[in-house]
Amino acid sequence: FSFSWQTTFQDGGEEVEDGAVYNVTLKKVQIQQAANKGARWLGGEGDQLPPEHTVRQYETSKIRAIKAGTLEKLVENLLTAFGDADFSYISIFLATYRAFASPRAVLELLLDRFGNLETSSQGEVANLNSLESEMVLRAEIASVLRAWLDQCSEDFREPPDYMCLLKLLHYLKNNMPNSDMESRVQNLLKQFQNQEVEAVDGFCSTSSSDLVDGEELESSNPEEFSSFQDHVVAEQLTYMDVMLFRRVVPYHCLGSIWSQRDKKENKNLAPTVRATITQFNAVTKCVISTILGTRELKIQQRAKIIEKWIHIAHECRILKNFSSLRAIISALQSNSIYRLKTTWMCVSKDILLMYEELSEIFSDHDNYLTSRELLMKEATSKFANLDSSEKENQKKSQKRLQLQKTKGVMQGTVPYLGTFLTDLIMLDTALQDYVEGGLINFEKRRREFEVIAQIKLLQSSCNSYCLIPDQKFIQWFRRQRHLTEEESYKLSREAEAAADTNILSPKSQKSMVKRISTLFLGTDVFTPPKEQPLKSSPVGGSSGESTDSASVSSCEFNHSETEDVCVTPVSSPEDPLKKGSISSDKGSGCSKGSTCDAGSGLDSGSMPCRDSGSVLSSAPRALPVYNRQSEGSCIIRVSMDGLQDSIYKSILITNQDRIPDVTQRALLKHNLEPDAVEDYELVQVISEDKELVFPRDANVFYGMNSHVNFDFILRKRA
Repeated sequence: FSFSWQTTFQDGGEEVEDGAVYNVTLKKVQIQQAANKGARWLGGEGDQLPPEHTVRQYETSKIRAIKAGTLEKLVENLLTAFGDADFSYISIFLATYRAFASPRAVLELLLDRFGNLETSSQGEVANLNSLESEMVLRAEIASVLRAWLDQCSEDFREPPDYMCLLKLLHYLKNNMPNSDMESRVQNLLKQFQNQEVEAVDGFCSTSSSDLVDGEELESSNPEEFSSFQDHVVAEQLTYMDVMLFRRVVPYHCLGSIWSQRDKKENKNLAPTVRATITQFNAVTKCVISTILGTRELKIQQRAKIIEKWIHIAHECRILKNFSSLRAIISALQSNSIYRLKTTWMCVSKDILLMYEELSEIFSDHDNYLTSRELLMKEATSKFANLDSSEKENQKKSQKRLQLQKTKGVMQGTVPYLGTFLTDLIMLDTALQDYVEGGLINFEKRRREFEVIAQIKLLQSSCNSYCLIPDQKFIQWFRRQRHLTEEESYKLSREAEAAADTNILSPKSQKSMVKRISTLFLGTDVFTPPKEQPLKSSPVGGSSGESTDSASVSSCEFNHSETEDVCVTPVSSPEDPLKKGSISSDKGSGCSKGSTCDAGSGLDSGSMPCRDSGSVLSSAPRALPVYNRQSEGSCIIRVSMDGLQDSIYKSILITNQDRIPDVTQRALLKHNLEPDAVEDYELVQVISEDKELVFPRDANVFYGMNSHVNFDFILRKRA
């Protein structure tokens, strides 16, 4: 006999229980059966029979996925999810529950209410249809606990008391004595007790406290930097990035957690994410310091350093390290480096083309679609997938790749974490935590898990790297003295002034300006005027701002919050007003003279509404996004004038919201008293010298200017 299957899914609507709402999907499987013998005689090709000679059987099963519920119901669902065919529920819950509950609360419910085998017969869990016996209940609880320890053992790291681990150990001794689970928990407790609270390695920090005794921060030495081979620098940056990225705790990236880091009581929140951002900043500052840190450099020498960093960026691309690659590109696009017109003229054409191709990876077109697609493609490949339009670059890339393949060295993929942080923050802003009846919105957690799962996949891929630390380079990297924003701008002006003394023909100046303008802005753009060839460049934090302004946003950061990423790459030619800073609270960008709030990601545009393809959730509506009004809602960014004018907070508004509603939400986001609504006015920033002031009871959605950035300021009334 031969068999074939065809599966279809049908929406079964919703089921409502006390304290829970479920999505129901009907799974219909058609099984086609036929006898092979005589198939050809009956007119079939191969083993396929005509429809009239086949037997069809249909099997229909119901898939129930919890959509919203109380905490008790969500914890109870951990024990029934497999029976409901919601096979991914446990992983989704464990990855996201920290957004609405603590480990202790979940453990107490799981063990005391649902796991108390002595009281199970008294009705507490009698309504769990799939658990018909004490043995089944014990197996289900063991399965959940095993998954918890496998996927999120850090949840139990609570020095010095370790209350959750001790409670778990007590439960296992009473209900599952001498089990493998009991031994595992005992070993984990001993491991935690024997370890000090782990601090993230300090090789990415440049504070003096991280240096070896006797070492001091030093200005960049071009000769020492030049002594490191390009691939060695890329490998060491990748080594540092891998060590930090593998340690990232996925729930630290959740928007509801990461967006709270600016509160005073949360200064130690999400340390694993802060560490990756600190490393990103350190690489960016190192690039700028090596280019500008030595006043005595000649134009050609400075150009050679730029070329070296472009080569290092290319090596990072071969290693599939998108974090340091983006850090280097962002530094080269920062104002203090980008404005070195004469220095860029001395960079060879081939290397400029290489730089252009690397920059295109992070184009903000379609919400950074190129980098997103490339990242997912690279995550599942053993080696980088390189495609260069420049023959010489392609030749070099293939040679390096062939060398790696010959050695049998497999690679992982290190992402730029900011993209994921932005997606999660935008999800947190766009979707409600609770739905009607005060139930926890678990559909939101399913959407968040789609992003978390990508992070976990990439973390797993990083185990393929086999890199050996080079202490000479790491010590050099740690010793670098980073320039402040004022210092880098001053040195940039000095370098350019010195370069202006060189004689360049008008023809060569015009040619190079065109090359650089095309390189950064693309081909279909208006060529800047000759008398101010670079002033119309979109590199900078404020719309329409000159790149020669000392107040342009660059790579400098608030000294009290050095974990925040703040680099200003080039905006898209289609929207020169659009800010694209790597850091924001909820996908926001830097403003003039500002420090960004946070390294959550460069993507200030629309957030992709990805559908997991799972039958467990219905097709979602398009989410509200920044800089676009859609289906009666959008996301705006609001900063506080005079108080925190450098920090944006993202606010979801609808076409029903008026000034008092939006003002109150903005005050809450900035941790201010919401009762003072009447003391503030809401202003939309139209341009550097124009603002739109809203009347007290205006409808913000319909009154705002939708043709400029959705950036607002909350200002105290005079």
